[in-house]
Amino acid sequence: MSTRPATLRQCAILAGGLATRLGDIVKETPKPVLEVAGRPFIAWLMREMLRFGVDEFLILTGHLPRAVEDAVLSAADSLPKRVRVVFSEEPHRAGTGGALFHAAPHLHDRFLLCNGDSLFDCNIGALLAGFAQDGPDVLGRMIVRDVPDASRYGTVTIDGDRVVSFNERPGAWAASAPGLINAGVYALDKRVVDHLIADCSLERDLLAPLAASGQLRATQQHGWFADIGVPDDLARARRELASCMNRPALFLDRDGVLNIDHGYVGSRDRWEWTQGAREAVALASAHHWHVFVVTNQAGVARGLYGEPEVDALLTWLADELRRAGGTLDDFRYCPYHTEGVVDAYRRESDWRKPAPGMLNDLLRSWELDARHCIMVGDKDTDIQAGRAAGMRSYLFPGGNLEAFVRPLLGVS
Repeated sequence: MSTRPATLRQCAILAGGLATRLGDIVKETPKPVLEVAGRPFIAWLMREMLRFGVDEFLILTGHLPRAVEDAVLSAADSLPKRVRVVFSEEPHRAGTGGALFHAAPHLHDRFLLCNGDSLFDCNIGALLAGFAQDGPDVLGRMIVRDVPDASRYGTVTIDGDRVVSFNERPGAWAASAPGLINAGVYALDKRVVDHLIADCSLERDLLAPLAASGQLRATQQHGWFADIGVPDDLARARRELASCMNRPALFLDRDGVLNIDHGYVGSRDRWEWTQGAREAVALASAHHWHVFVVTNQAGVARGLYGEPEVDALLTWLADELRRAGGTLDDFRYCPYHTEGVVDAYRRESDWRKPAPGMLNDLLRSWELDARHCIMVGDKDTDIQAGRAAGMRSYLFPGGNLEAFVRPLLGVS
């Protein structure tokens, strides 16, 4: 089993296209920063990638680069988490593969790549899980989606999860038929740059050769999709995107819900998963739910461990959940307690459950409707906190967490 992290911290976004199909609307406004549902389209895309552990965005610019930079920096300031933003401007019209080639000095060893003009409402955690387990000879993994009529698109042929070939768009004469198509979201090894040149196409000059050499895999996903480079899809995105991104959320206590509560668990060596914990989070992620952890950590106030240890354990937890095919979107913890022995942490806090401070902060940060959220905890204080935040709350009695949350998520 691979021990490398499942989480990819960097997401490169292709944001340099001319968008000729949109006409005059993009003469002064680049396609990725067109307003959609109250914010630049790329802001929605960045917000979505945050859910899967991204904390750095590498923006590949070309057309009207200053306008893209201004919009992206403004969008970054409004995201639920702090991120680093880096820009790579292609020196000339270099194509999608060329843009990645010129960005090579900025790339992490392993990174996500996506189109800046499309958004797929899917579980990227499944892509991360697959890529974490792929062997060293696999240089990329891509998300594909099944469409009922693939005659408008080039299709992807797979054998199991191996990408065998890319097929050209059949043309207007082709009969309607279902098929798999490229969703424009990739997990890549930086070694792919060795296959690129200064002017090239990502699909024709990188993905197709990788498929031919057996170095490309696919993860199939389902969900709402829009490519705003097409006028009809831009209009549809403006109508539908906000409601699609208005997800329900599953709030989970940590000790006693995700792990066996051995008392003040502050390190991996004392962590023991509850039955079905990873499967429960993967299930929620697959059904388009946010997943958050809210946990009292009085061990900090009691001097048993520090905040860095809490952060490290929660970050490891998030990575393990992505390795299992789900994601932990975000977390909050409260290190304070009135009986603490560490002066800096000996006080009352409205973040300590049963107070709802942690939950309310996540509700604000992620712009959530508490009526569409669920709190699951193993203590009465968890239930009190959830109800105080305005969400339905359920006491987990132990046993299999996946079996417990399945009906709460409305999954049969």
